[in-house]
Amino acid sequence: MPEIRIIDTTLRDAHQCLWATRMTTAMMLPVAEKMDRAGFETIDLMSAIQFDVCVRYLKEDPWQRLRLMRQKVTRTKMQSAMRSKSLLSFDVQPDDVNYLWLECLARNGIRRVRAIDALADLDNIVGILRKVKELGMEAVGSVVFCQSPVHTDDFYARKTRELIARAGIDVMMIKDPGGLLTPDRIRTLVPAMLNVAGKVPLELHSHCMTGLAPLVYLEGVKLGVTQIQTSIAPLANGPAQPATQTVARNLRDMGYTVNIDDQLVTEISAHFRRVAENEGLPLGVPMEYDQFHYEHQIPGGMLTNMKFQLQQAGLMHKFDQVLEETARVFKELGWPAMVTPFSQLVGTQAVLNVIQGERYRTVPDEVKKYALGYYGKLLAPIEPDVLDRIIANGSSRIALEPQPVARAVPSLRKKYPRISDEERLLRHLYAGSQMDDMRAAGPIETEYCFDKPILRLLKELAKRRNLGRISISKQRSPS
Repeated sequence: MPEIRIIDTTLRDAHQCLWATRMTTAMMLPVAEKMDRAGFETIDLMSAIQFDVCVRYLKEDPWQRLRLMRQKVTRTKMQSAMRSKSLLSFDVQPDDVNYLWLECLARNGIRRVRAIDALADLDNIVGILRKVKELGMEAVGSVVFCQSPVHTDDFYARKTRELIARAGIDVMMIKDPGGLLTPDRIRTLVPAMLNVAGKVPLELHSHCMTGLAPLVYLEGVKLGVTQIQTSIAPLANGPAQPATQTVARNLRDMGYTVNIDDQLVTEISAHFRRVAENEGLPLGVPMEYDQFHYEHQIPGGMLTNMKFQLQQAGLMHKFDQVLEETARVFKELGWPAMVTPFSQLVGTQAVLNVIQGERYRTVPDEVKKYALGYYGKLLAPIEPDVLDRIIANGSSRIALEPQPVARAVPSLRKKYPRISDEERLLRHLYAGSQMDDMRAAGPIETEYCFDKPILRLLKELAKRRNLGRISISKQRSPS
């Protein structure tokens, strides 16, 4: 039986799905060396949303996070991802900006890069993957699994063949962000892709949204998948990936070799359980099968964020209606794969349709740009009446024909002459004072403190604005 390699997602996708990407660098560093020694093929660390949350909400320099982790992780490849040509935004970035970003990733410790285009327009990622290899990093080509009339086994086989031929990738990956794969579908999909993959290994990534991902993994391995993505419990299950401990045990029972250190995994698990308890963060639990999930197909991390945002707006009572509208918009827009940025694009339009009571009365700029081909070739035509409303109600400032994107790095270096390329790129991507606010927050916290219960109580009381005085006394034991 072949060895099955584990790509760990605990520090990236797992907390994105369960903790709204709010894991800080200080939470990671105490177990980084253990993770390095645990035997993982790769540690997945930073994608677009992690950079975004670091800058906007955690006020941490994401490049510094990479450097701090690289000091601890010296033997295991750390992975980042490229989301087509968009980097951290919806808009397509110039090629020279994307290539500079890759250079900065390599310079700051990344050794493996996965590139993905949600429309499977490979013109958007072939150049990126070639640059990855030129920089000496491992190149992973990805296709997004989706349930639709256009996402057939033949479609995925053709894209696999093309990626290998044009980009010379080291690994081919099936990315199932919505947890949509079933044991029946994997039995036809994996052979179709392996039939054209040659010696390129096949990697599988899924989520536990329907509860089927652990079974899909086992079936995929039996068919020839040799790399799987898991997260360490308690940051597993729910909308996240299957649990490393459970998957490894099941694979070993089936006769496969999984060379991870179980004791180290147990210690890492205990650390994150303590963090969750200390911060009041949720633990991943298995989800019940939900057939309706195959209609809206919203991926795990986005579903968590959508609930959070609706709750903040006092609109949680419309959640089921939004899901139904999402399924409808998904079909009308020509089945764009439900992964960032198109899952957000579809979801945002669905929310607007529900809240305003008139469908497509308001059309975000990104929806109109998608419809006009700004982000790549559409997989299927948009329904004609919907397209008419998008063009009529979308911003008139958006040209009906996309224009070529001009080079930007020379002007960035001229505009910001005395800072690093890393900071230049972030200032290019973040408007206003967001970068200055991040800098003003000071250095990244590198030590995580587990508060005693009394300190947690005081912190919670301090958040209450109407308290004028707090008195704490110790109760004496009866004599």
